[in-house]
Amino acid sequence: QVQLVESGGTLVQPGGSLRLSCVASGFTFSNQIMTWVRRAPGQGLEWVSSIDSGGSARYADSVKGRFSVSRDNAENTLYLQMNNLNSADTAVYHCATSIRGQGTQVTVSA
Repeated sequence: QVQLVESGGTLVQPGGSLRLSCVASGFTFSNQIMTWVRRAPGQGLEWVSSIDSGGSARYADSVKGRFSVSRDNAENTLYLQMNNLNSADTAVYHCATSIRGQGTQVTVSA
């Protein structure tokens, strides 16, 4: 069955960087548009970024210039490189296609 497993979330100081990973299985990863979404405490789901099968990416205005999405189709893995993090980036980050993974917690705090 379709499965998405995120990792890489942790506590990081403001201004720091993190790279999230999402390992996919159960479908043809290389053919699919993949998406990162996040849910901040007490908030709804927010779209962060998407990348198509050819590697073209789009970003929410709130992360543009700081985050970078990429994919390794040989390894069925999606990445999100996050730089210059701030407290507003604190959230559970999920990768998604037809389903959403369970997510990984990113906390930005001094």
